Amino acid sequence: MPQLVITTVIVIVALIVISLFFQFVPIGLWITSVSAGVSGVTPGTLFGMRLRRVPQDRVVLPLIAASKAGINVNANQLETHYLAGGNVDRVVNALISAHRAQIPLTFEKAAAIDLAGRNVLEAVQMSVNPKVIETPNVAGVARNGVEMKAFARVTVRANIDQFVGGAGEQTVLARVGEGIVTTIGSANTHLEVMEKPDAISKTVLAKGLDAGTAFEILSIDIADVVVGQNIGARLQTDQAEADKRIAQAKAEERRVMAVAREQEMKAYTQEMQAKVVESQAQVPQALADALRGGNLGVMDYYSLRNLQADTAMRSGISRMAGGGDDAGAGSLPGSGV
Repeated sequence: MPQLVITTVIVIVALIVISLFFQFVPIGLWITSVSAGVSGVTPGTLFGMRLRRVPQDRVVLPLIAASKAGINVNANQLETHYLAGGNVDRVVNALISAHRAQIPLTFEKAAAIDLAGRNVLEAVQMSVNPKVIETPNVAGVARNGVEMKAFARVTVRANIDQFVGGAGEQTVLARVGEGIVTTIGSANTHLEVMEKPDAISKTVLAKGLDAGTAFEILSIDIADVVVGQNIGARLQTDQAEADKRIAQAKAEERRVMAVAREQEMKAYTQEMQAKVVESQAQVPQALADALRGGNLGVMDYYSLRNLQADTAMRSGISRMAGGGDDAGAGSLPGSGV
């Protein structure tokens, strides 16, 4: 009986160990890797992946594909890339595509591109099959003031060496748009742009706009050129309108100043007239004082009256002859004293 119990316990323990082994080590996946001739994949390796919570199939299956394609990678590299948050399948597919297209691409470079957040497989595919990106309508103004709107198609190829740290599509589009605006602005008239739209693409392409980007510009094709507004004429019209308003404002300022000057002169004239009236009102009193004081005799007074009469007569003759309204200019007010 004790021997039977020991045997039973051993069998149970063996079954538990075998069950745990099959649970932690996918035998089918291991057999597949062995049959594919992949080295470095052992049950211990699969067991360690399970302990590190790495899905074994996410590493072994891409490793088998890489091995069949003749790419030298190992399970440790793929597992490390997975733990770093990378996409193992995409990296391996990119390596296979680059190998078939004879594009030099190492695993370290592909992993770096993938971890940088860029699609390394798309980069390899773009290196083989260039991509066409379209610019929005770019507006430029020629020297004669006419606006031109150009639409371009840019053919680019991925530059694997600059894919990490290189600028993206938006930078390429911005540089191409800037080059189009500069080229249109250097044209003397808008007719030159319409006659030779290919001159825009040649000029822009010669500027080396792909420097520091993740792409290599192969060609820039102007798809359409449209005439826009006459910006120069509109600016001249606006300037003329502004000049007219300034002139009107200055004229109104001069008119107001003239009116104010006129009012000032009227006030001054009224003030002087008031002083003259005041002075004339003092003449009779001065004559009376002179007579009473003996400073003016009777004969002197009558001589003054004769002088006034003579002056009045001369003024009347002058008015009759059309000489003006100077009547009474020599008369003294209050002569009846």
